[in-house]
Amino acid sequence: MTDFSILFEDGEALVIDKPAGLPLDRPRAGGTCLEDHLDGLRLGFQREPHPVHRLDQDTSGCLLLARNPKALKRFSAAFEAREVEKVYIGIVAGEVMGESGTIDLALSKISSAEKGWRMIPAKKGKPSITHWKVLSRKPGMTLVEFRPETGRTHQIRIHALAGLGHALVGDPIYGDGKMAWRTMLHASELKVNREGKEPIDAYSPMPLDFAAFAFDVPVVSELPVAEG
Repeated sequence: MTDFSILFEDGEALVIDKPAGLPLDRPRAGGTCLEDHLDGLRLGFQREPHPVHRLDQDTSGCLLLARNPKALKRFSAAFEAREVEKVYIGIVAGEVMGESGTIDLALSKISSAEKGWRMIPAKKGKPSITHWKVLSRKPGMTLVEFRPETGRTHQIRIHALAGLGHALVGDPIYGDGKMAWRTMLHASELKVNREGKEPIDAYSPMPLDFAAFAFDVPVVSELPVAEG
């Protein structure tokens, strides 16, 4: 099985460092997916863990799995109620204006025979809010921290394009798919408060393919680089 880094573990929760390129569900064309590894992720427990939320195939980082149905129900409700703190880092394929802000753009899903499905800003779409902050700049690129309040499909990807004016580096749907082998988006932090228990608090270091862009990050200790 894939050797997942375990970022948090207790009797009801498991947070893994999902590698980029691994889909949660079986692709139509076949191939490996997270489902193939759930048995190995029991780690001595009777039940296989179940993903509580979703990350795109290309997105790396913190993925929360519930170890029993009651925990899955509670964690899912926390996500639905916007009680989960989520932090992502992304490389934007352009020079972002300003230092921080909030993108409030409702999103809706469309599809066509030519381009397949995608998300677009739409007044009658589902409310979608993302807070952002610039971490570092290079000519033609910006390293940005994203804190989404909502969890819509492709939210950060389309908010980067429609709200910041540029798609994420490597994004084949909302950008040109160039400069990287995958969409450069990483789920770096995840925190879920729990009544009567310590919060689930997980942190995933900056992946090597992010570090390869050699951004000058002022506080390096906040964004350590993954090993190996």
